[in-house]
Amino acid sequence: MISRRSQPGASPRRLLTIPPAVQAFLIQCIALPITLGIAFHVLPRFGMQLNVATAMLLQGGIAAALTRWRRLAPWWLAIQCLFPISVVLVLSFGLPSWIFLAAFALLLVLYWSTFRTQVPYYPSNLAVWREVERLLPQDRPARFIDIGSGFGGLTMHLARRFPDGRFEGIELAPLPWFASLVRARLRRSRGRFLRGDYADLDFGDYDVIFAYLSPAAMPALVSKAQAEMKPGSLLLSHEFAMPGVEPQLVLYPGGGHDALFGWYR
Repeated sequence: MISRRSQPGASPRRLLTIPPAVQAFLIQCIALPITLGIAFHVLPRFGMQLNVATAMLLQGGIAAALTRWRRLAPWWLAIQCLFPISVVLVLSFGLPSWIFLAAFALLLVLYWSTFRTQVPYYPSNLAVWREVERLLPQDRPARFIDIGSGFGGLTMHLARRFPDGRFEGIELAPLPWFASLVRARLRRSRGRFLRGDYADLDFGDYDVIFAYLSPAAMPALVSKAQAEMKPGSLLLSHEFAMPGVEPQLVLYPGGGHDALFGWYR
């Protein structure tokens, strides 16, 4: 059970100071002069020189060491190691600059604030949708919200199956949100899509809340659920459990390996 508890000074919003992506970028900026100092001032004293490939490996290693010191998530170690090498490889292709600008613009509208929320795009599947469908209230029209709804598949599926209910999705990234609106209009779906941060919602307005976020986002979700969910409501999280709260439901949609966790208020 998700119990209500007060935490002085705590907020349901994500309590992030410097986002990990920003920290990773700053670490690369710090690693660069260290690498240049070693390459041009330390190694020549020993009669040694670095080529570009070796220098990039050194930069990646220094960045990874600083990343470990900062205690970022383990996957950042691989990203930091490979980033300098990837930059050199891409530049070696001699591609026109507009391609990089176009790629950046596409990623920006698709992932938008992933650097802050630490929630990348995770699509759920039909097996999960059917499990959620089974868990909706059967004695009354359901009020449902998918937080981080992506391209809106789950919300439209439920709106089609339960025409009397209220089914909403909220998405922060512009491209998935706009695509949801277009898809809903073309399919004449009753699903409603909001653009914004789920932290601005009141969980007390919903019977069922569905989340497919990331481990980094779960502590803030716990705080918000404890503060706002109404008695009898259900919080569902696909794949990621809530830290410090024992789930009352652990299901495996379609017999897969990824769990669907559930907590009743």
